Amino acid sequence: MQYQHLIQQWPAFSNAILAFAQQLGLLEQSASKTQALWCDHVALRVNDIALAESLLVEFKQRGEVISDSIVNGRAIYIIVLAEPLTLGNWQIDCVELPLPGKHYPQQGWEHIELVLPGNATGMDELDHALRLISPNIDTVLTNDSSIQVKRSAPHVEGEQLANPTIAFKQGDICIKLHSAGIKAVVASESTA
Repeated sequence: MQYQHLIQQWPAFSNAILAFAQQLGLLEQSASKTQALWCDHVALRVNDIALAESLLVEFKQRGEVISDSIVNGRAIYIIVLAEPLTLGNWQIDCVELPLPGKHYPQQGWEHIELVLPGNATGMDELDHALRLISPNIDTVLTNDSSIQVKRSAPHVEGEQLANPTIAFKQGDICIKLHSAGIKAVVASESTA
């Protein structure tokens, strides 16, 4: 897999992610809420360290690495692209490329991360912000057992910004929700 292969995968991934976001009620918003919710970055999954390193070289030709932190025992690179990727109405300028930590059933684009308004520092606040954007989320989850939900608080050494996470997974795609964007999280690491 090379960068060109990822670009060829992008339309199918975009369509699947947008359909899932619609299903979760994340796209059914008033104009003010639509402006507040934004797509922070997109993440890849690869199983081979040589492939990850090859993709990193290709991404460095198209942007700048702003972080190479260790998260949950593996290096994760954050690359700011010179030309953003388009996902619906969102322009995504950051890509998360983790080195392999476990074997994934599928390689390529895996999830997007959305930032909810409200600057939540805990899970209760993040849940509240989610319900403001998607008031029917509990009904959606009750009626569709194929959606897995995971709550976590990933942390990088030196990180000063609380960033609780809610992840929704269905099949091979995932949407994660945070209260802080990846650039703010990376900036908090450098002020530690």
